[in-house]
Amino acid sequence: MSSTTDKIKGLANEAVGNAKQAIGKATGNERLRSEGEVQETKGEAQQLVGKAKDAVKSAADAVKKGIDRV
Repeated sequence: MSSTTDKIKGLANEAVGNAKQAIGKATGNERLRSEGEVQETKGEAQQLVGKAKDAVKSAADAVKKGIDRV
């Protein structure tokens, strides 16, 4: 999965998680609120994976540029 895909899926999971939490709180449904927390956390983790992939790619590109100069 690409870094962009990870970040987009992460944002979507965060949004759905936040909605579930709000609905769960409003209706008194503790299970739905808990599911929302888990989904939000999953989304945050997905975004971190996407950002880490970007950082690794940037570092690899920088190394490649350095090697190409030699």
